[in-house]
Amino acid sequence: MPVVFRHSGLRYYFFSNEGQPPEAPHIHIKGGGRDAKVRLAPEISIADSYGFNPRELSNILRVVTENRDLILRAWHDYFGD
Repeated sequence: MPVVFRHSGLRYYFFSNEGQPPEAPHIHIKGGGRDAKVRLAPEISIADSYGFNPRELSNILRVVTENRDLILRAWHDYFGD
């Protein structure tokens, strides 16, 4: 599970096996027993969420937006596409 970064007690990461072929770029977020998945394209959006409240999801979307280039670079470096 490659961790791209941590922010405010949450881990932003990929699964090593994102399917064959890999799903479109996205990031998983986990912390405090809560999980979310955020799509990076065609626009940043919540794909799934378990346990996060709307305010927390808004903060997650902000963090992902601010770090989108870093996340995409890490995705492409890891998966080679």
